[in-house]
Amino acid sequence: MDLRHRNNVSVMGHGPSTLVFSHGFGCNQAMWNYLAPHFLERFRVVLYDLVGAGLSDLSAFDKAKYSSLGGYAHDLNEIIDAYAQGPVILVGHSVSAMIGTLADRFVPGRIAAHVMIGPSPCYIDTEDYVGGFKRDDIEDLLDTLDSNYLGWSSAMAPVIMGAPAQPALSTELTESFCRTEPDIAKQFARVTFLSDNRQDLLGLATPVLILQSTDDLIAPVAVGEYLHAVLPNSTYCLVDNVGHCPHMSAPQACAVAMDRFLAPWATIDAD
Repeated sequence: MDLRHRNNVSVMGHGPSTLVFSHGFGCNQAMWNYLAPHFLERFRVVLYDLVGAGLSDLSAFDKAKYSSLGGYAHDLNEIIDAYAQGPVILVGHSVSAMIGTLADRFVPGRIAAHVMIGPSPCYIDTEDYVGGFKRDDIEDLLDTLDSNYLGWSSAMAPVIMGAPAQPALSTELTESFCRTEPDIAKQFARVTFLSDNRQDLLGLATPVLILQSTDDLIAPVAVGEYLHAVLPNSTYCLVDNVGHCPHMSAPQACAVAMDRFLAPWATIDAD
């Protein structure tokens, strides 16, 4: 299958390294429109939709393949092989930060660095870990989503976005959620919110920038602190922002932090 059609791949920009932007649950590549243009003069930029989201080919969705995040990680590596040039930096929002981690594990050394925006390796609290939710909370959330996806989307998208001073962003995220095919979204929600990728992170030596909002319902500060503690080559940056999508509601702050982190790859010799 043609990857460009399957994942609605867009390629733009110029530079010696490639930034691959991978969106979160309920989103699509348009969510990067507030941040990605900042890098077009210094990087090759690749945008794509996860299968089942945005303008991806819905016929490519396979329930067995996408029953875990590994299926999405294999897709990501195919996109990197086909469209990336030079060192590859993955910019992953939310669950895509873990999809990128798995892609890195599957093909060690292919991804030069990660920018993880609002990442969470596990959403459920355990005795020695704070994920932000009790198991019953997640089960209730998923049950509500199963019974009334559009209602859940309309209610939850503004809460996930936050950004109380920017109501248009809540509308944009709500519309993205509501455009996602419900049956695919329901499965992806279970895969996302029931995943536990903490073991996949241990010992990951790839440089990582962790960008996290100061107030995020989905990925609280404790999660970012955990990631910074277990990732040996990580940089941790708190963005003054309410909500789970700082790349939309605080893009300038994200761009400043990313510029510092990405400087070595913006100037690297293309040869």
